[in-house]
Amino acid sequence: MKALVARSYGPLEELEFTDLPTPVPGPGQLLVRMEAASINAVDKVLVTGSMREAIPATHPFVPGVDISGTVEAVGEGSTRFVVGDPVIAWNSIPSGALAEYALISDAPSAARRPAALTPAQGAALPTGALTAAALLDITRVPLHGSVLIVGASGGVGSFTVQLAKRAGLTVLAGGRDSDSDFLHRLGADHTLDYRAGDLAQAAHRLVPGGVDAVIDLAHAGPALATTAAAAKPGGRLVSPLGGPAAFDREVSAAYGGTRAPEGRLEALAAQAARGTLRIEIDSDYSFGQARQALLDYAANHIRGKVTVTF
Repeated sequence: MKALVARSYGPLEELEFTDLPTPVPGPGQLLVRMEAASINAVDKVLVTGSMREAIPATHPFVPGVDISGTVEAVGEGSTRFVVGDPVIAWNSIPSGALAEYALISDAPSAARRPAALTPAQGAALPTGALTAAALLDITRVPLHGSVLIVGASGGVGSFTVQLAKRAGLTVLAGGRDSDSDFLHRLGADHTLDYRAGDLAQAAHRLVPGGVDAVIDLAHAGPALATTAAAAKPGGRLVSPLGGPAAFDREVSAAYGGTRAPEGRLEALAAQAARGTLRIEIDSDYSFGQARQALLDYAANHIRGKVTVTF
């Protein structure tokens, strides 16, 4: 099978197409004939090895954690799917989406793709929507509370805005001024241009005293203190990227990543199929352009998701 491969840790420019053996599903696994994949920030991390101590990759490594395709073969003990089923999946660290075939686990991280979703829409959903839902789980903002979402226009942020609004929250969405209409369409009550000045001060002007929580999708480590200042005393800072245990004014911190509890991916896919959860695709590439898709994703400001269609 053809695959986009990293031979060792290095820059995205060193990714190359090569032939690899088509994998064989083991117990509890499915072989998927790929129809679409999407690009995520973790792909660059895994290819370059910038966090190799925490999340190592095995070489030759095929990037791509978001999978959309058709079940080609079923491993022993797999009972939820049969050959021919359209599926979507979040494939976590094994990755492998940027190849003609990929192995996935028959687990809650996989779900049938509704007929109303195109392969590209199916690929754009798992990591972004699952991560957004998981972050809101740990945000713990009460109904009618307020949240500032930093990095709101990206692949995770575009789902976070929608899910936060549907949870009954007042949503302040941080992005570029040019993203304002886009973010309002997703449900943001207010949009803030992070390039126009201090984001925390702008949030305090809209919500005097501070928001109940900040979900920061853009910063890590000590830099989170800048946006944590938007939270009220005793509020909460949530991030998927890690940082201090707490901040000034007794603002607590909670860190988490993508999770796939039983039934969640199916529920999110059903919402997308009904049109109650929007899947925003910034750009779509052919499989032959997969390396360029990764390079463009890393270099450009993206609204929603970047997908690769086979």
